[in-house]
Amino acid sequence: MALRRTRFEDLRPGQRASVTKTVTEADLERFIAITGDTNPLHTDEAFAAATRFGGRIVHGMLTASLLSTLVGMHIPGTGAVYRSQRMAFLRPVRIGDTLTAWIEVIAADPARNRVRLATWIENQHGERVLEGEAEAGLLR
Repeated sequence: MALRRTRFEDLRPGQRASVTKTVTEADLERFIAITGDTNPLHTDEAFAAATRFGGRIVHGMLTASLLSTLVGMHIPGTGAVYRSQRMAFLRPVRIGDTLTAWIEVIAADPARNRVRLATWIENQHGERVLEGEAEAGLLR
């Protein structure tokens, strides 16, 4: 089956997509195995409990990785090239949190091969834990 690449005519401002994921201990373990990031905020309950977070938190970049799924699989989708991502981490994420990552087309500029995207992630309470803006291109 041949995959159909996204074209600029497929994109319009306001177009949205989302993906939802509940973060598990196994997710955290796999992320640590891949990255080697064993910061005790993520791995040591006693250490993390003594911080302002009051317990272990999920790596910010594990949380942010849901945005990559959106860019590569949803909007723009097949043929997208992730060019940049600006983001701010607003709230801690904990094991067991259910996250919904969102992406929305701000503008599509075929002359510059750029798609501007609003990005944000909410927890199960509807609170934003991350927000930002991304830019992608499309394979020609």
